[in-house]
Amino acid sequence: MTERLLIIDDDARLAAMVSDYLTAAGFAVDRRSTGREGLDAVDRVDFDAVILDVMLPDLDGFEVCRRIRARSEVPVLMLTARGDDTDRIVGLEIGADDYLPKPFNPRELLARIRAILRRRRGSVQTEDAALCFGRLEIDRGSRTVRVDGEEKTLTSHQFDLLVALANNVGRVLNRERLMDLVKGEELEAFDRSIDVHISRIRSAIEDDPKHPRRILTVRGSGYVFARKQDDAT
Repeated sequence: MTERLLIIDDDARLAAMVSDYLTAAGFAVDRRSTGREGLDAVDRVDFDAVILDVMLPDLDGFEVCRRIRARSEVPVLMLTARGDDTDRIVGLEIGADDYLPKPFNPRELLARIRAILRRRRGSVQTEDAALCFGRLEIDRGSRTVRVDGEEKTLTSHQFDLLVALANNVGRVLNRERLMDLVKGEELEAFDRSIDVHISRIRSAIEDDPKHPRRILTVRGSGYVFARKQDDAT
């Protein structure tokens, strides 16, 4: 499937040159000349990556990047005619995936785009892959949990907490670290109820929730997801 890119740049000559080069490299390329047009395109089309200029006639590229990141995880590579390190740092801090100063070699732009897309594909595959621990299967793609093939019921919060623990087999995680790993929670409320969530996860996946063998409590430290002897090696 052809990967689709969006260029947001008011320099028509440069945008046309870059578009032609990337099209010849096998991409489908759309172009927009203002920040608002670019944001509208991101809302309507599922792009694989966005090439975003900092200097735009309406919104600056940093603001456009912030708004893109608020609504999408699409990778963003920022372009700028300014060589200031501060611009580069700000761009990365607000969610840009890479940063390239003008003038640039089109081959370098192509290489950076391909690198971004490789990282994205690898991340998606990792996030969707099932985690298997003996009789326990955690399917991150379908967000389901099974023990001996039987699906278990967990809330969305509990599923995310289980994944955070399972991604860190053998590591003791305290509440603060778990809150860092479980995104999208109201952190204070999550902290107060984390023990309840753990108890309910144990009820779903443990043979004997009162004597757990999978999710263990480390007194004074937190919780650890243990690898059992019946797990696949």
